[in-house]
Amino acid sequence: MKSMTCKQLAGACDKVFQAETFEEIAKLSKQHGTEMFKIKEPKHMEAMGKMQELMKTPGAMENWFAKKKAEFEALPNL
Repeated sequence: MKSMTCKQLAGACDKVFQAETFEEIAKLSKQHGTEMFKIKEPKHMEAMGKMQELMKTPGAMENWFAKKKAEFEALPNL
């Protein structure tokens, strides 16, 4: 089991997500982002805007995902 924070995943807070795989942690982060979007939490809305800008560049999101996955894999197990 490994953990990453919302901020480590380009979010806006210190909420901690724990999972066995990066795909699982990404899913938890996405669920959290959806919750923050529903309430229009300002800091998270700003972070989501930055991610939307990143998605406009071909290949940028794939590179970001690969980098974050490598960061997750390098973390120690809890």
